[in-house]
Amino acid sequence: MESSEKILLICDDKSYALYIKEQLLGLNISSVTLESSAQASLVSLRQNSYDLVFLKYKMADVETVILVNELKKADLDCVIVLLLEVQDENKINSLINLPIYDYLSRPVNVEKLKFVVEQGMKLRAILAAHHKFSQSLKESNQALEKQNILLTRRIEDAAINLSRLYEDLRFTYMRTIKVLAQAIDARDHYTHSHSENVARFAIAIANYMKLPTKDIELLRQACELHDLGKIGIEDSILLKSSALTALEWEQIHRHPAIGAQILEPLTFLNGVVDLIRQHHEHYDGSGYPEGRKGNDILLGACIIHVADAYEAMRSARSYRKIPLVKEEAILEIKRNSGTQFDPKIVDAFLRIVDNL
Repeated sequence: MESSEKILLICDDKSYALYIKEQLLGLNISSVTLESSAQASLVSLRQNSYDLVFLKYKMADVETVILVNELKKADLDCVIVLLLEVQDENKINSLINLPIYDYLSRPVNVEKLKFVVEQGMKLRAILAAHHKFSQSLKESNQALEKQNILLTRRIEDAAINLSRLYEDLRFTYMRTIKVLAQAIDARDHYTHSHSENVARFAIAIANYMKLPTKDIELLRQACELHDLGKIGIEDSILLKSSALTALEWEQIHRHPAIGAQILEPLTFLNGVVDLIRQHHEHYDGSGYPEGRKGNDILLGACIIHVADAYEAMRSARSYRKIPLVKEEAILEIKRNSGTQFDPKIVDAFLRIVDNL
């Protein structure tokens, strides 16, 4: 483990604090700052940058729920690990909606502690990257506004430059949108590179089906941007490890329409927009957002749907830490042929899946 980690330990039980600190230092953590009160911990978090926060459940001076929310206000990206005296499933379930990364209880399993620290550090880095992407987007949008003014003047002065300027603007928009799509994947370390993998699987299916080159290029762009609409979904829903409520599922079901709405003003992406809007429609009409069925769903959207489902099953997720093995994922695709998936796409997928 690297030697530059900084951890904030919030615990008003001296013996428990020393025990946890000793375990962390045993992992070669370079800095463990101990605070024994809520107020002191908030001051420390505002003044310093910590990779992880370990918080004892039921501090004497404040309720756990209140302190967790205050810590998040002080540092939106702080990764919190809750310390319990003993493993208590009822207690854990009662706190499931809190923005807490994981739980530990005494006696601490060293291997689990090491895993939680390593993965928590990675999550913190991804969240920091997400903010960097967001700042890049903000700067790109400001640059685009200035560029649009300049483009208008140049077009009025010299129509001969219109084609070149249009391509410049298109490239800038695409670069900005792709940065945003990458930021969406980066919100959850489990979905990092998800869109790239979906594109790879979808293009393999399309090549087997001998689709025209132009259609394959539209398909590639749609795969790269297919989850763009998740920018409108709260992190607490996207990263939730337990079952979603009906209301939360309604928000999830909105993301294809949100992504299409974001891209609609970009007329050069017209073919891509419809693929993104329809990529969660089901062959039997039970999908979303429009309930399309059969041949009323674009072929490219049906391909993305199969590729997206397979990639999700073959990857770890916040709600399923262990991915399905290849045979299990293939069986699930077969089982849903004719209901969730277009049978002809499933047939093509089955013929190339061993090469993926």
